[in-house]
Amino acid sequence: MKNILDYQPLNLYTNYKEAAEKTPTIPIIFDETLPAFASLGSETTYKESHDKILKRAYQLAHLGVKKGDKIILYKSPKFDTYLLAVAASFLGAIPVMVSYHLPPETISVFVERLEDPFILFDDMTEDNVKAVRNSSHDKKISLDILLNASAQPVSQEELGKDDIAYMTHTSGTTGIPKLICHSYRSMGWRTKWQREIFTHISKKELVAFHISPVHSRFNIGVSSLMSMGFPMMPLASATPQQVEDMLTTHQPIALETHPNNFVQWARLAKEKPHVFTSIKCYHSTFDAINNATMLAFLNASKENDPIFLQVYGQSECGPMILRSHTIESLKDSDARDMGVGLEGLTKARITDENGTLLPVMTDGHIQFLSKGRALTYYKEDARFEENVYGKWWDSGDYGMMDERGHLYLKDRQVDLIENIDSTLALEDYLLDALDFLEEVVIVRGKDNSPQPVLAVVPGKEMDWNAWWMQVADLPHLNEPIIKTFDEIPHTATMKVQRLLLEKWLKEG
Repeated sequence: MKNILDYQPLNLYTNYKEAAEKTPTIPIIFDETLPAFASLGSETTYKESHDKILKRAYQLAHLGVKKGDKIILYKSPKFDTYLLAVAASFLGAIPVMVSYHLPPETISVFVERLEDPFILFDDMTEDNVKAVRNSSHDKKISLDILLNASAQPVSQEELGKDDIAYMTHTSGTTGIPKLICHSYRSMGWRTKWQREIFTHISKKELVAFHISPVHSRFNIGVSSLMSMGFPMMPLASATPQQVEDMLTTHQPIALETHPNNFVQWARLAKEKPHVFTSIKCYHSTFDAINNATMLAFLNASKENDPIFLQVYGQSECGPMILRSHTIESLKDSDARDMGVGLEGLTKARITDENGTLLPVMTDGHIQFLSKGRALTYYKEDARFEENVYGKWWDSGDYGMMDERGHLYLKDRQVDLIENIDSTLALEDYLLDALDFLEEVVIVRGKDNSPQPVLAVVPGKEMDWNAWWMQVADLPHLNEPIIKTFDEIPHTATMKVQRLLLEKWLKEG
């Protein structure tokens, strides 16, 4: 009999099927109806959802999807995105997880790179897909077409353990995103890492999470939870009211989201702490998060000794470095201290630009060693290899290691998924996406954490929901400070005086 902590390559469908057979009645709770699985309603079980996944797999097969085919999943960000990826995996097809944020121009580049893949889309992305001219008409599958297709049973197909079996993408805030390739074997090492972490949750009680379903973190988290028989509550909405309703009603024991969603919900934790009283373990996804935000949630919990697990990593390597925080430890915690790797699975080192190891307490490049490292960037092998130093991966971040082996992240990199070296590029990205903003400036705030300062277009209102949706799966940004355009200091040539703005903010 397999031990849950033993290494196992991850086939998304096989993992789901085995969980459904082992623990068929475990519940999955939803905050919104899933467009591709509406019959599941607001609550289902492992087994019931597995049976529906099989039907979708048969329908995809009827529409021509087969082993080795690539299928872009480009739709509204709900849990059914993952369920459709599982269905594609049953056929031995390769799900390509694509954010609904991305414009038609980017999808067209993906279509060319992936050599005319299938595209599965819904109402949210339909207009964008119509604007993609280089995709074959019969490979564009709307959700309506899928749901009305015939469902004649076919057999499961599997790829080789080291073949490309799953793709995610970098954020693309500085250009066309790179497509990150994963295999059964590489994903298996990441689930081993995650299952090790989940063994520290004392009871098999409800775990809630709001994570982008196309983030490389998502499939690892869900697969691990299911293999261990945890009840799950994936949240599609991050609005404070919806979060309040779902957490108050269902009382989960654990909660995970992106750092920026924790920032978004921090006011809720302070004003209505009862929403979070049941949470024993908080978990932030793939980036540093500031102490004050963590403390707000720990204070809201009524559990004995709640913890906030900070995880630092990259999509190319998976979760890497972790540190567990408590109310007591945060009193004298250095926000730059990311913690340590997980013994036997992940670790970090500090090197110079040539990959030569540097002594402790010396700033340099942060490099990762991960058995779960991705295979490559699809059709961009050379770009991937630029960061490879033997078994080590250069993260593009800068920091140092202390005598205890704790990693300190020094130079912030605003987006750890795409190696951004320019706050200007991120500001442009946000301005382009959010037409109610007149100015976006990101400067150093407390603990050198990234502080957005925003000016709203005269006559328009700040759209908080749109802001939080846009930054949700970017690493931590402080809650924005709103100023008028004239209150933001500019030079005579209208460049923002960043140092002066930082000084003003620190002076209050």
